[in-house]
Amino acid sequence: MERQILVVLPHPDDECFGLSGTLAKHISEGTQVTYACLTLGEMARNMGNPLFANRVTLPQIRKLELMESCKSIGITDVRMMGYHDKTIEFEDHEAMSKRLGDLITELNPSLVITFHPLYSVHPDHDATGAAVIRTIAKMPKDQRPTLHVMAFTKDCEQMLGLPDVKVDVTAFLKHKIGSIQAHRSQWQLPVDSQMVESQAMKDRFGTERFWTYSIE
Repeated sequence: MERQILVVLPHPDDECFGLSGTLAKHISEGTQVTYACLTLGEMARNMGNPLFANRVTLPQIRKLELMESCKSIGITDVRMMGYHDKTIEFEDHEAMSKRLGDLITELNPSLVITFHPLYSVHPDHDATGAAVIRTIAKMPKDQRPTLHVMAFTKDCEQMLGLPDVKVDVTAFLKHKIGSIQAHRSQWQLPVDSQMVESQAMKDRFGTERFWTYSIE
């Protein structure tokens, strides 16, 4: 069992599809989880379907959606880091490493989860993963937490090999679907309680995968 997990992702909803079931499973086992969300995703194009948000209201809406998602997963420690959406790659590296390093020092996590720095589709995803890796690389080797990364590009398995960590989250689909549905400005997933238990849902959402990242 992990003692403490630190999740570092750039946007509200980054947790829901690839990670929420794994976190719910860890929390059910007694692991403490902290989620550091770097931005509020305020530059997102989606405004709900039907439309209910606008550029002014979206940041607060997405913040509330994130909190609802975390409630579904069971996360009680959420850190809003206050960076601006779509600018993570341009942030000062040393300043960001200082903030993330302070968080790691405070929490002393046994596991950190973030995005892969090259194969995660969105520039903010890649830049967040790179920032976490830079931060952990500065730590003495014997004090570094285990690092798991998510990757989603079409060629990620070709480039990285098969993921070495696969988590069966079928017992936590209710938490995962609740997390996805919380982000209603971004995603519409009409699923009722019977559908959550269906084989189709288990096949689609029942496994989450990660790569263990080695810092040389």
